[in-house]
Amino acid sequence: MRKKTVQLLLIAFLFLAQNSFAQELYMPRNIKNAYEKGTRSMDGKPGKNYWQNHGKYTMEITVDAKTKIVSGTETIVYENNSSDTLKNLPIRFVNNLHKPSSPRSGNVNPDFLSDGLTITSLKIADEVYKEDGRKWATVGNIKMKKPVPPHSKVTINIDWNYPLSKESGREGQIDETTFFVAYSYPRVSVFDDYNKWDRLPHTDRQEFYNDFNDYSYSVKAPKNYVVYATGDLLNPDEVLNPEFAARLKKSYTTDEVLHIANEQEMKSGAVTKQNDWNVWKFEAKNISDVCFGLSDHYLWDASSVIVDKKANRRASVQAAYDVKGTDFVNSVKNNQYALDWFSNNWPGVPYPFSKMTAFQGFADMEYPMMCNDSQMGDPVFAQLVQDHEVAHTYFPFYMGINESRYAFMDEGWATTFEYLIGIAEHGKEAADKFYKEFRVKQYINDASTEEDQPIISMSSQVSDAGYGNNSYGKASLSYIALKDLLGDDLFKKALHAYMENWNGKHPIPWDYFNSINSASGKNLNWFFNNWFFTNNYIDVSVKSVAKNTVSIENVGGFAIPFDVNIVYADNSTETIHQTPAVWQANQKLATIDVKSKKQIKQITVDGGIFMDATPANNSWSVK
Repeated sequence: MRKKTVQLLLIAFLFLAQNSFAQELYMPRNIKNAYEKGTRSMDGKPGKNYWQNHGKYTMEITVDAKTKIVSGTETIVYENNSSDTLKNLPIRFVNNLHKPSSPRSGNVNPDFLSDGLTITSLKIADEVYKEDGRKWATVGNIKMKKPVPPHSKVTINIDWNYPLSKESGREGQIDETTFFVAYSYPRVSVFDDYNKWDRLPHTDRQEFYNDFNDYSYSVKAPKNYVVYATGDLLNPDEVLNPEFAARLKKSYTTDEVLHIANEQEMKSGAVTKQNDWNVWKFEAKNISDVCFGLSDHYLWDASSVIVDKKANRRASVQAAYDVKGTDFVNSVKNNQYALDWFSNNWPGVPYPFSKMTAFQGFADMEYPMMCNDSQMGDPVFAQLVQDHEVAHTYFPFYMGINESRYAFMDEGWATTFEYLIGIAEHGKEAADKFYKEFRVKQYINDASTEEDQPIISMSSQVSDAGYGNNSYGKASLSYIALKDLLGDDLFKKALHAYMENWNGKHPIPWDYFNSINSASGKNLNWFFNNWFFTNNYIDVSVKSVAKNTVSIENVGGFAIPFDVNIVYADNSTETIHQTPAVWQANQKLATIDVKSKKQIKQITVDGGIFMDATPANNSWSVK
């Protein structure tokens, strides 16, 4: 009896300890409420009461190459899996960003502006609504005549059209006969367990937060236009002439890079069926978005690569680019490497989709199964950019994070994977140089207040470089520091646990913290608090050296890894690496005992990619 009581007390103690350390981190009240309601769990997993809503989208989209108008007929079967009765229906249409009256983070050119969305028909549960999408900003609200009860479905029918902006960025006109069509359909905004309806207006800096939906859609395009899109092409024989359909099918099963259509073949009209219009049909399930590009003159390359060696599963790798797009000549080959590397190294999760297409545009932007990248004239830099966009496959397309509020949950990881694959592609010295130059230098050399805002700050409330550094460089450094702290094996185990917990769901930062804590078996809240909830920066200095004891002061506060490079009196050298664990007991001062009894002549502290704000005080020499 006594033994059983002790066991029960021990279990209770461990449970309380586990649940108490998660509460050490600051939580907004709405986040606390989600944990209290059991939709999220302190062990890092979705709670027993977790839910998320789902849509089944069926769309017929037409692109008029002459008028540059995109129009669509859309049916959404929306499933309310929450316990709330939905009385309003926020509809998100990101491309209303082009309207003059919509909020933006900066100035735009006249060619960026357009009239935005026109709704020609709208029905919800067979009730007719008169809505003018031109009055909406990026999110419009419809007060429903019939509320949607918990655990029920509602059917929404929308007919719409909008003009492609002349100035292309994330979407729009690439040239007179090439278009990238993204965020092109009205969608039900996200209704979640911690924030209810997502009504956050979109700006040209923020990115996205979408439900995981099923899509069946068609793109009606003029003859001689090839359509490249998210999802599987269901009808290649209906839209392509036999020789080109055969080439495409062959590409699905080979490592060889095939030229599906070259410049002359596109010019001659030999590629597509010579109907006035061709209807290209696509399907993608359990995915957060779909988009497509089309052109009547882009070159088309394709191949495939095994992304899951256990299942022998291949993914199609394609590229569409202008004849002058020299950066894209090796795009398929580079993406074969990237998909294989990401699948088997970092994050070490098989590429989850059936396709990846690189489309030459202007955005350097990721989409599910696609990236819209610009011609840079530098194949090495272009490869790194493409790697970054493809890395986004995992965050936010495998993990449905809220980019609008917590951009560091995806940009930080893509930046980290970009760095790690860069080491494999170009060597550590080159990868370190690129990372410091483009991800850290601007941040660490900017002493403005905004540069030291906590990473946890909502992305919608931090501007300009403050947004970029919180989302990319600082967040990435935190992930690389954690990797150094845990070691590769435990870090990968914890990362995989987080990804398995939240694949296809909507994690928030606290789910990440809790998942890593649970999977690693360590209370890392001191580390997460240090990196995410403070105004710290990177600045260490050698405070003193006495009797082979080195004292390092953490002036900036971030728990970084670093090397202590020692030169002894006899000119022999030694490097002692310190993981971020050196700061756990005292985040302001670290004392390092040098085992050697030789006299120390010089000490230099080197953080590597963790660039120091004041490197002048990182050295000490005997007087």
